[in-house]
Amino acid sequence: MLLVVGLFVIYKAGRQLATGHTDEAYHNAHLVWDLERAVHLPDEGAVQSALLHSDTLVHVANTYYAVVHFPATVAFLVWLYMRRPAHYVWARRVLAALTAAALVLHLTFPLAPPRLLTAAGLVDTGQMYGPTVYGAKPATDEMANQFAAMPSLHFGWALMVATGLIAATRSPWRTLWLLHPLLTLLVIVGTANHYWLDALVATVLLGIALAVIHLPHRTETTAVRTRERAGDSVQDMPQVMGAGR
Repeated sequence: MLLVVGLFVIYKAGRQLATGHTDEAYHNAHLVWDLERAVHLPDEGAVQSALLHSDTLVHVANTYYAVVHFPATVAFLVWLYMRRPAHYVWARRVLAALTAAALVLHLTFPLAPPRLLTAAGLVDTGQMYGPTVYGAKPATDEMANQFAAMPSLHFGWALMVATGLIAATRSPWRTLWLLHPLLTLLVIVGTANHYWLDALVATVLLGIALAVIHLPHRTETTAVRTRERAGDSVQDMPQVMGAGR
């Protein structure tokens, strides 16, 4: 728990180092917006328009954005620590690498979110409908750096949670965990907190981290310990367990 909380605090502190680049953040926002239109990515406004059909739906989306992100990741790591300790070590390293890479990009490429970009024509759903985790004036917001939109760690962490749970479980329904990053993607775009490219960059960074930090194989020793914790007899243990630990 200390490691996870420490990682989050370092991340928040690192984001604050990227403050003071307002003009550059808005310039980069125009570049990202124009690039998305040039490659014919869907308009973020289409997702937001769907949310705006219902005040309740917008409020739920804002709540999801504000509340689910960090607790879901903590719950994921706690469950792995208790039930899949080798998977926990792997997931912790991947999340740390992803977060570190995100901090570097936040420092080198400050970016205003679409809710602050006039050209996007989107509304700040957090300020209009609540709840919101950001101050009304980005320049004076002491709790968060609002000019660190790329990459989206809301999406990157959610995608890692789904990936880790799919790798650590054997249920035929485990691919349904992908609904978490999918819903997160719709929320971060619909609330105008992120561009599509923010999620795409987070996916690329996560892919690199997963390619470098491999899921370890489950050995006979690890399998024995797992069975012993469950109170099973070690004598019935097969020589090698199948999937990675």
